[in-house]
Amino acid sequence: MAKPHKVYNCTNCGASFGKWAGRCPECREWNSIEEAVNNFVSGGEASGYAGVMAEIKHMAEVEVDHAQRLSTGLKEFDRVLGGGLVPGSVVLVGGDPGVGKSTALLQVCCNFKQQVKAIYVTGEESLQQIAMRARRLGLPDKDVLLMADTRVENICAAAMQEKPQVMVIDSIQTMRLADLATAPGSVNQVRETAAYLTRFAKSTGIAIFLVGHVTKSGGLAGPRVLEHIIDVVCYFEGGNDSRFRIMRAIKNRYGAVNELGVFAMTETGLREISNPSAIFLSRFSEAMAGSAVMVIWEGSRPLLVEIQALVDTSYADQPRRLSVGLETNRLTMLLAVLHRHGNIASYNKDVFVNVVGGVKVMETGADLPLLLAIISSINDKPLADDLVIFGEIGLAGEIRPVLAMIVYGRLLNMVLSGPLSPKPMSRKTGSPVCVSMACVN
Repeated sequence: MAKPHKVYNCTNCGASFGKWAGRCPECREWNSIEEAVNNFVSGGEASGYAGVMAEIKHMAEVEVDHAQRLSTGLKEFDRVLGGGLVPGSVVLVGGDPGVGKSTALLQVCCNFKQQVKAIYVTGEESLQQIAMRARRLGLPDKDVLLMADTRVENICAAAMQEKPQVMVIDSIQTMRLADLATAPGSVNQVRETAAYLTRFAKSTGIAIFLVGHVTKSGGLAGPRVLEHIIDVVCYFEGGNDSRFRIMRAIKNRYGAVNELGVFAMTETGLREISNPSAIFLSRFSEAMAGSAVMVIWEGSRPLLVEIQALVDTSYADQPRRLSVGLETNRLTMLLAVLHRHGNIASYNKDVFVNVVGGVKVMETGADLPLLLAIISSINDKPLADDLVIFGEIGLAGEIRPVLAMIVYGRLLNMVLSGPLSPKPMSRKTGSPVCVSMACVN
């Protein structure tokens, strides 16, 4: 047998090299290559020929099994997953510490009750801590199995005996394989344990939730290949100072991406928000200067979101440009367009922009409401309280059509007058709606 040899892995992209380098040749990241020990020897099962030729089939001959999805008990969570949990899928849930990842998955396990057997595996907390949390939240914990272990082989062996339908691994950074000599959380351990659990889920049909830590930059800790191995990647957003939590799917093999689920953190755990548009609008009875209401498209539904702007005289050499929920570079570009084509200067003013509710707006349809909110703040005159705005601004100063403009127009009335109406929390009830769109014939 060949003895273990040293390898060097990139913590950013997961690429392996035979020698150390200061910069990764693959992802061009500096100081990301670390030493690891490769215990996989030549001639083993991983590198040798299995002796069985894989069968080639026509696509028409492949049988598609329409498995029934499992409901998590939280409609917003089911929406993010694409309609429910698919048997045999692997879902990665990431987020900042304390955002509610473990609480949400513990609620999901308890919501399954008797019809679905679930195992909650913890590598960071004790069984007493998990049980205390469930009782504090008032969850029905009689049918939930708990296990405290970090050995993936032991976890899979226990799952084969109990035969659950759902299993939660909290967290993937604490799991380890016996064949790897590296520490838990290293590039090799995270990659191989995730691959091992994914193969186990596909072969047994057990749906697995993986809890993942995030780095200081907001990305998932571990190699980038981790997101490619699993089926669904969800992010929990929202700080400890906010009651609301937003779950967003950035990858989903069983549904649409960028689906948004909104929750409220209460003393009894996470509670879903049936009307997300209501929390993104202010509760003031009168219109205020520097505020505009826009409609954005999140996944498969439109949302009404309020954007606020504050423009004040700057006494510094360099005026500040600060945006929360919007891209700062786009704010700077729109201010230049406003000066060039609107003759409204802001070179001597501080501009602060905020999207209410902690929503991160990425689409260009927020250009027009952003500029109108800035103009409203400069003139200290509020916009009409029955105005909903969306549209893209070009560098030539023109208003361009936004993506899915026709769908916006059709669904906006459904949001305002249907069961999702935010009228009880809007500025003015019963008022007509004036939609400002970028209509180009």
